[in-house]
Amino acid sequence: MRYLMTARSTETTPAPDEKLFTEMAAFVEEMTAAGVLLATGGLAPEGVRLVSRGDELTVTDGPFAEAKEAVAGFALVEVGSKEEAVELARRFRRIVGDGESTVQQVFGP
Repeated sequence: MRYLMTARSTETTPAPDEKLFTEMAAFVEEMTAAGVLLATGGLAPEGVRLVSRGDELTVTDGPFAEAKEAVAGFALVEVGSKEEAVELARRFRRIVGDGESTVQQVFGP
């Protein structure tokens, strides 16, 4: 099963430092060696949000006012269960600290 894990920062999320990069690199290497990591990356805050309501489509350019509105990064993993994906997300949160993550199953080919 494939799962998309996303990460949002908060106002109290510390700025990345060398220790964080080292720990994250080791975590990514471990997931890659285990064959579960399909893709990962950080996302720039300068995105575009599209909202559709009836016949109206609103397009809003980022960066967005609040850090919690923007997804800062993602990982696409293939694991045997939701519990495995949640455990990977827990490990990620322990490395990066404060913030919010989501884990959602990906359907389709």
